[in-house]
Amino acid sequence: MSTHRLNLHLVSDATGETLNAIARATTVQFEHLTIVPHRWSLIRTRFQLHRVLDGLQAEPGPVLSSLVDRALRSELDMACDRLGVPIVHVLDQVMTMLQDHLGEQASARPGRQYILDADYFRRIDAIHYVLAHDDGQAQAGIAEADVILVGVSRSSKTPTSFYLANRGIKAGNIPLVPGIAVPESLDKPNCPVVGLTLDPQSLIDIRRHRLRMLGTHNAVGQAPDRGDYTDLEAVTAELLWAKRLCTSRGWPVIDVSRRSIEETAATIIQLMDAWTERRLKAEAERKANNAGVTPSAGP
Repeated sequence: MSTHRLNLHLVSDATGETLNAIARATTVQFEHLTIVPHRWSLIRTRFQLHRVLDGLQAEPGPVLSSLVDRALRSELDMACDRLGVPIVHVLDQVMTMLQDHLGEQASARPGRQYILDADYFRRIDAIHYVLAHDDGQAQAGIAEADVILVGVSRSSKTPTSFYLANRGIKAGNIPLVPGIAVPESLDKPNCPVVGLTLDPQSLIDIRRHRLRMLGTHNAVGQAPDRGDYTDLEAVTAELLWAKRLCTSRGWPVIDVSRRSIEETAATIIQLMDAWTERRLKAEAERKANNAGVTPSAGP
């Protein structure tokens, strides 16, 4: 089956992240399709929209829009109709559903999801936290973490921590190294601890790539094996030791071998929610026992 080339125009009055996510989630389902994305972000005036229309006329293709300004939407709709290209306003169904349910008209103000509110500053604070506590740094502040990630070197702890920080989650990460004692901060943590692991060969490939990036090449341009760091038997033993350590302490372990950072983060958030729920339930039971009352088992 031949491969199709498709111009896809993403028109947003904000950063375009919503449209990018929708485009990625949908277009990957088509195996014989090559997408050429045309990203038009921060489109808030007629002058800016005319740049979009010129681009659309030069390279016609379907349009995904998240514009909320009615005048701009109308002009874009007419241009698409004139060029014979389909357009989908991706927010319409959800906005209509909420308006019908709430009985309130949406304000149609662009970029409102990016106002400098408490949630925004929480994300910034979380990013600063990750920077300060990456790879086991600043142990004294680890008690402030919302979650602690542990794992051997190059097991995706840092990129996962930064992704979580963008969700407003303070993620500390601590390396597990055979022969080095686990920090005392992990003895009685105030938050969930999650282990990250992966298959030995994937870890070796990542470590060798890291060595090449650091410039540790031999005469033929290959990164040499640095002892146990990239030795298959040693790496297998290292991963097994780390997994046993996590199991002995009751820490859940996520295999990230074939997971994206987004999928790993989503699983961590689920584990965090479950940990919080268990803690709240245990606290309710403790209070009930102290009061001499048997807690309700629920409906």
